[in-house]
Amino acid sequence: MALVLLVPAAAAQTSLSIYRDGRVVVRRTLPQALERGRNSLTLRLDAFDPATFFSPDTAVAVLSATARFPSAKGDALARAVGQTLSFVRGDDTIRATVVRVDPPQYRLSDGRLLLASPGEPLFPAGLVRTAPEAAVVLEASRARPRTEVAYVAQGVTWEALYHVLLLGARASITGTATVNSQTLRADSAEVQLVAGAIRRTRPGAPPIPMEGVMMRARAGVAQDAYAAEEGVGETHVYQLPGRLTVEPSVPVTTALFPRSTAPVVQELIVPGVLPWRGWIGQNPEPDRVPVQVWYTLRRARNTAFGDRPLPAGTVQLYQADASGRVQLIGEASNTHTAPGRDLRLQSGDAFDVTAERVQTDFNQEVIPPAQRGMSQRQRVTAAYRVTIANAKATPVTVDIREARFGDWKITQSSVPAEKLSSTESRFRLTVPAGGAATLTYTVQIES
Repeated sequence: MALVLLVPAAAAQTSLSIYRDGRVVVRRTLPQALERGRNSLTLRLDAFDPATFFSPDTAVAVLSATARFPSAKGDALARAVGQTLSFVRGDDTIRATVVRVDPPQYRLSDGRLLLASPGEPLFPAGLVRTAPEAAVVLEASRARPRTEVAYVAQGVTWEALYHVLLLGARASITGTATVNSQTLRADSAEVQLVAGAIRRTRPGAPPIPMEGVMMRARAGVAQDAYAAEEGVGETHVYQLPGRLTVEPSVPVTTALFPRSTAPVVQELIVPGVLPWRGWIGQNPEPDRVPVQVWYTLRRARNTAFGDRPLPAGTVQLYQADASGRVQLIGEASNTHTAPGRDLRLQSGDAFDVTAERVQTDFNQEVIPPAQRGMSQRQRVTAAYRVTIANAKATPVTVDIREARFGDWKITQSSVPAEKLSSTESRFRLTVPAGGAATLTYTVQIES
């Protein structure tokens, strides 16, 4: 039995799962029951992609799906072939029958033919499709009380942003998610944000110029204050509060979690001079190097902030000045951060703490092979002096780090080297207030 119905958007319940790369899983639950056998429906669906259309109901299979988009002038004229329309030309209105669209041919009331448009056409409502439609045929193995459909659309993205207020040894953290739409409209929808590394193999539709999205809470619906979170597969899904209406307008920002606190540690780091691979050269000129500013937010398990998964996004760091006004002092990006993993961020470079490095010695020599029959080896020995100046009124601790792949070692240093891993070592230098401190070290590389 075939059941043919036009189901309006207002009759459907909509749920959206929005991904950071622009994909959206659109789920619609329609109040229309399905009879056993074949059912034909015409649905009002935005950004409909028939290739991805399916039914989450295991008793229902999709036999066919056709996308029909809002009518342009050419589409409406094609549907009007053989009909007589009114055409506006200046202050006059004339009537003509549409014979064909390409090439244009119109018959006037006296039988004569025009080979160009007689004016701006006025279309009857029945010839103009004002909203996108999907004509679908579903096969139900048994009668169903409702119709459930889903498909993947394009054109909505979201980003996470975290605000970190530094309060000495602790930090206050809030997180928000902002949604932007390019194409999709939905009325009174549940919205979920999906965070995770989800592979994409099917190319998406070409992007449409950004118009933004306005998401309004439906009147009379109680809302929680924050997004609810759960793990699904190897992703995390954040359910936004309330039911929301999506339409081109302005972005919306929603809190991801309540304000939290965590211990924070600041580090000042001078990056190393050694290349990760290859040979180092001779460079006797002094080199000003940046002193990087790093912050680590400790996220211990069994704490409110530590047990929370953090989707990738942007982290802004703030600190109050002497008058209590918060100032933006750093910004960094973070990757997806699992529960219990610390959040480590490079926020920028130091202003009052500066560093200068100079190569003080260089030697390159050939050394005998390790075994007979092997080729000769090369050895490079280089010595460096790093001077750290501190213009602050308080002493600071600065790490000078060197990282290198392969066979290398530190043969001599004025401050003991601490081996952090098989490839990285650091020197920790205390610099007095308003003063300077110097590190000297020698490295040796063999190949």
